[in-house]
Amino acid sequence: MAEVTLGLDLGTSGVKVVALARDGQTLAQTTHAYPLLTPQPGWTEQRPEDWAAATVAALREVAGQLQAAGHTPLALGLGGQMHGAVFLGAQGEPLRPAPLWNDQRTAAAVEEIEAKVPRHDLIARTGNRAVTGFQLPKLLWLRQAEPETFARTRQVLLPKDYLGYLLTGQMHTEASDASGVGALSLQSKTWDQGVLDALGLSADLFPPVIDSWAVSGHLLPEMAAQTGLPAGLPVVAGGGDNAAAGIALGLSSLRPQIGSVSLGTSGVLFVPLQEPTPDPEGRVHLFAHADGGFNLLGVTLSAAGALQWFRDRLAPDTDFGTLLDEAARVPSGADGLTFLPFLAGERSPHMRPDLRASWTGLTLAHGRGHLVRALLEGTAFALADAYEVMRPLSGVTSLLATGGGARSDLWLGLVGGALGLEVRRTTSEPGAAEGAAMLAMPAAGLYASVQDVVVALAPDSVGVEPVGTVDAHAAYRTERERVLGGSAGR
Repeated sequence: MAEVTLGLDLGTSGVKVVALARDGQTLAQTTHAYPLLTPQPGWTEQRPEDWAAATVAALREVAGQLQAAGHTPLALGLGGQMHGAVFLGAQGEPLRPAPLWNDQRTAAAVEEIEAKVPRHDLIARTGNRAVTGFQLPKLLWLRQAEPETFARTRQVLLPKDYLGYLLTGQMHTEASDASGVGALSLQSKTWDQGVLDALGLSADLFPPVIDSWAVSGHLLPEMAAQTGLPAGLPVVAGGGDNAAAGIALGLSSLRPQIGSVSLGTSGVLFVPLQEPTPDPEGRVHLFAHADGGFNLLGVTLSAAGALQWFRDRLAPDTDFGTLLDEAARVPSGADGLTFLPFLAGERSPHMRPDLRASWTGLTLAHGRGHLVRALLEGTAFALADAYEVMRPLSGVTSLLATGGGARSDLWLGLVGGALGLEVRRTTSEPGAAEGAAMLAMPAAGLYASVQDVVVALAPDSVGVEPVGTVDAHAAYRTERERVLGGSAGR
């Protein structure tokens, strides 16, 4: 029998719940899915009610597994997708489906923010420029597009914080997720009244900001009855998905030399910082980390998703292993073939939704292996573009690799060669749910602090040999600059 903490990750495709013992062993887990709504081109939404139903079902399932094994849950930590907007009425009821992190309806709202708060001022105050996916532009969109709903809105919550309210009846947020709203002062970790005043918004719309490891409330009796968990169970504020996953990987602002690279659908560079030092142009994001420090986040929109697209559209009967083996037999530079991986536009560092992908230099001598090799190199070079902005702001020397693409030695070697950093593959793949459970451990009395948890449960890792890409990288830069200097506007 063991005393455990629960961790919840509210993802875009489903909610995952895990139960961790003090030594990090997973004792129970489950995932429950819910639909993604796309009512108009560029819109992505989900119903908070669907999140609630899936969460109750997942917690009930894990509670049953723990009860059968005689394990005792001591606390629940929250994690999940960032930037979404749950608009609540006077009785705490959702007023409409929640726009998500990848929703693109807010271009006019971003322009409104930058017209009223100069970009450099906004970056200096909040660590970030205005971004279409952030929560703040969604609130301005609601005011313009659905004024009656805006007038009824009494509170706007981030997705995981809505679950916290549902479970405890208390409304809170924490800095790692709140810093992706677009209106949090990173110096004080409180809502920036100057930014909100400029936009005609009240700070009362947003919940209080507490520490990521603080107890935000206790499980309501009615929720205990529905989930099978004990009434009064402490619910911990937790972290946004990237910060929670960083905790699970052992990334700490006290060890800023170790960061991470995720080769999932998108590519993500996570670099811990002790002090909030934003890029003055806002080309990468600066967020609060769930350990009390800060982190830089560079996000490229096509990484493993680019290979998935290639396989699905151009080689549907071929497995990924075969494609990667073919690419490994092609020399660096793919015999003059270059790929720009802007299949969905680009975020860091270009912040250009209008950018588009391309292969250039294609000849009759090129085959499928060349196309894949160029694709792998192009995604690595896109990450290097983001890292070039992060390099002078950080002291990172090595990266822990996660995501589906991290299973490929070739791909990780290309990333290491392009960035000039040591890349290491973890021997386990903990994610945001595990990080949320770790953030709950101090409240459960299992560790004295989050830093103690991070050190004790950091996963083991093995190094991957870097792959040289000097000539290929130069060709990529030349093609990238040709495209960036073209007729498409900023």
